[in-house]
Amino acid sequence: MKRQLLLGVDLGTTATKAALYTLEGAVVAEARTEIPLSTPAIGVVEQRLEDIYESAAAAVKACLAGANADPSPIAAMAFDSQMAGVGAVDEDFRPVAHFDSWLDMRCQPYIEFMDRKCGDRITALTGCPPTCDHGPKILWWMNDRPADYARIAKFLMPSAYVAGRCVGLRAEQAYMDYTFLHFTGLSDALAGGWSSELCSTFGVDMSRLPRIVAPWEVVGELREEAAREFGLCAGIPVAAGCGDTAAGMLGAGVVRPGMLLDTAGTASVLACSTDRFVADTANRTLITMRSVIAGLWHPLAYVAGGGLVLRWLCDHFLDGDKSYEALFAAVAAAPPGCDGLTFSPHLGGRICPAAAGMRGAWVGFSWSHTKAHFLRSAVESIAYEYAYYLEILRQLIPGLGLVEGRVIGGGSQLRAWNQMKADVMGVPLRRVMRQESATWGAAMIAGKAAGLIGDLAAHAEACAAVEQECAAPHERLRELYRQGYLRYRHWQDTLNEGFHFDD
Repeated sequence: MKRQLLLGVDLGTTATKAALYTLEGAVVAEARTEIPLSTPAIGVVEQRLEDIYESAAAAVKACLAGANADPSPIAAMAFDSQMAGVGAVDEDFRPVAHFDSWLDMRCQPYIEFMDRKCGDRITALTGCPPTCDHGPKILWWMNDRPADYARIAKFLMPSAYVAGRCVGLRAEQAYMDYTFLHFTGLSDALAGGWSSELCSTFGVDMSRLPRIVAPWEVVGELREEAAREFGLCAGIPVAAGCGDTAAGMLGAGVVRPGMLLDTAGTASVLACSTDRFVADTANRTLITMRSVIAGLWHPLAYVAGGGLVLRWLCDHFLDGDKSYEALFAAVAAAPPGCDGLTFSPHLGGRICPAAAGMRGAWVGFSWSHTKAHFLRSAVESIAYEYAYYLEILRQLIPGLGLVEGRVIGGGSQLRAWNQMKADVMGVPLRRVMRQESATWGAAMIAGKAAGLIGDLAAHAEACAAVEQECAAPHERLRELYRQGYLRYRHWQDTLNEGFHFDD
């Protein structure tokens, strides 16, 4: 039988998802397994690279077993993974220490150091301002764990570790695909490689950094031992893979300039596709990620707990039925714009631009405001935050035309929320029907690696599985929401100053 099935594996922070697809994107089988997360002290969040590998093997085995799927038609496989954490291996490709999670904040002093040293230059070269990512973490290992650092042959991402172990790579063959470059703090993203300038500035040994590859480069074939652990056939080509956000963009079919992706999950993430690299040095708000698609870039920003705001409203402000449907039924009783009531959604601090001291707030309420006003203003705040990201993007790319947004994540099921965001942003939104965009993105990368997919962008667009019904902006609400947005922006600036009063 000619091999036609594609295997995509998403290595998340707390779970691994594996899915087997036809070439056209139909799900043959899928499964999920948990990944242990260790928090031995305040600010310390670690994982074992071995646990991530074992979760991938277990997820793939469960995926095949759940549908009695035959592994022999699998043409290729690829992994995507969490992006801002960093792992390390020794000369024998064995983990040197625990994986330093993106949630681990021990590197905070080095974030501040890198920012003071040349924060604008880092932003200009990498597309991302100094934050909790690879560069500060590498400096932490170098200065705070010198004995471990001395044993490190290569730093690498979870996707590269799992793929490398599957095919038996040596340390000198370790790689990173180019979708991770913005989170390194040490790269020249536009050139697609490491920045000797930044590495020299911070004393980072470039020999410990992995080679940069395209996501669809075949890094090897599945060896016998790994095939037994995964329940697969030996010899399957393994592609380099990519970062999870990049895989999600590809899987949702956001592959043309002017398209948006709204990830309505625990975090509320808005990303755009553009045909040029932009660095937001002025605002430090947008992070520009290289797309899987050559020549395409994804400026993005997010509210860390955007989805949690809705859960918080349901849990603490609704009586009886605490469902999201009940929340939006209550919200409908208040008018758009909430008669001037404004909410700040940054209950745990603001991520973009960074303002750790920010907190939530309601401002502008009077005797006439009801519970429905309070609820609606909180829901509207996420849309206003998105509008802020788009305002910055239009400043960076004058004349940018936004054609359509696509929505993924659990919140995509809330049609009223999709409509609200479309009205505020002035961009039509469509829901992506496929449950797991990242695994499908990884699977398509595997398909290109196997030679089954030629034009990756065209294939992703054709197989995007987007709902036909569209949340189109209501022209009658444009001016009302514009005033609401201006009010939101004013209060964000004022609140940011207020919450830093004691600094």
